Amino acid sequence: MNSSHSNLVRLVPLLFVLLWSTGFIGAKYALPYIEPFYLLFIRMLLTLVVFLGLAIVFRAQWPTLRQGGHQAVVGLLIHACYLGGVFAAIKWQMPAGITAIVVGLQPLLTALIGWQWLGERLRAVQWIGLFLGLVGVILILLNGQSTGSFELQPQAAVAALLALVGISVGTLYQKRFGGGVDLLSGSIYQYLATAVAMAILAFLFEERAVQWQPQLIFALGWLVFGLSVSAILLLMFMIREGESARVASYFYLVPPVTVLETWVLFGEQLSLIQGVAIVVTVLGVYLVLRRS
Repeated sequence: MNSSHSNLVRLVPLLFVLLWSTGFIGAKYALPYIEPFYLLFIRMLLTLVVFLGLAIVFRAQWPTLRQGGHQAVVGLLIHACYLGGVFAAIKWQMPAGITAIVVGLQPLLTALIGWQWLGERLRAVQWIGLFLGLVGVILILLNGQSTGSFELQPQAAVAALLALVGISVGTLYQKRFGGGVDLLSGSIYQYLATAVAMAILAFLFEERAVQWQPQLIFALGWLVFGLSVSAILLLMFMIREGESARVASYFYLVPPVTVLETWVLFGEQLSLIQGVAIVVTVLGVYLVLRRS
């Protein structure tokens, strides 16, 4: 591997974090004009069109029926359970900050499951890094918004936990069963399964009313090309090339980057505690990723 290729590979996690962190901003812009499951359904359909075009242009190798089935499971876990769970929890009045804290347990859960399922062993310093990252994320989120008092709905708690388990198990499942699958054609199976799941939820539980405002169109376009295409391809690449716990630890960087983005874009205040928490989070990720 030459140096220029190595440098490009090193940039992949940075690009992923930057793209993934904008997902909450895109959803914030879109949801006032459309219901969550219907938004995800339309997003999946548009993403499928894009990936079909990419697969044709780049002559992607199609997976076997068995591999395609595994990719469908990955889609249901990483896309349907995670995105659907997060959107549903917020819809059922769970504050976004609390939802993010629940989902923020993902790197720890992924490491624990990977330890038992895939035999991925972490050094003591990596476990310390995982806990430091979690502490940093919680501090950032708790100081980023005032959640006030709220009544926790049981269905909201279930949805948030479903999102947590979905993204954690999905990452490990892709590592275990998706290693030899072309990223483009594999993603088609993922998004096809997700589109079917979102269609069922949207047609059963929503009215599917849409206000086609420019803000919604722009947000939907970004969610498709910035998140569902670019960020997911980067995530699948990282899962294929790295250990599950190391890949999952990058998710700790998403809240700090989101805070910095809202500070730059919207002028939201950045408190001293948040600044310290960002440093703690970055230190935690560094300890997880550091070579022995």
